[in-house]
Amino acid sequence: MTMRTSALWLVVVLVGTALLGQAGAAEPEDVIKYRQGQMKALGGHMAAMAQIVRGKVPFTARLEGHAQAVAAGTKDLAALFPKDSDFGETEALPEIWKKPSEFEKLAKDSDKAADALAAAVKGGDKAAIGSAFDGLGKTCKACHDDFRKKH
Repeated sequence: MTMRTSALWLVVVLVGTALLGQAGAAEPEDVIKYRQGQMKALGGHMAAMAQIVRGKVPFTARLEGHAQAVAAGTKDLAALFPKDSDFGETEALPEIWKKPSEFEKLAKDSDKAADALAAAVKGGDKAAIGSAFDGLGKTCKACHDDFRKKH
């Protein structure tokens, strides 16, 4: 898939998501399913980028698409955890809803770090990319440490 195609799909998904969001309030079960899918997608992009950044695979041309997808996917992460979506088979800990301001701060930190990674990838400097990738990983870990069930 070319970068242009990836970018087009990203726009389609974002516009579709915005239009669906206007259709009405979602059921908590549906929000949980969406959240889980979004988190799996972010994890997949992070895993793929790790292989590229560490030089394990030669797919460097795909790094920008992964970085852009993560930057888009981290926008307003806290919104994926609305009130009354704290049940069922989920890895989200109750602390998310008990400490919302702390959770929101960590989610915003991840968003900023994802934007920094996307900018570093555009710049092309390998050292800056590695540093930004590590920074994003640290923000993800900080949130997972306090707000996600341990595996």
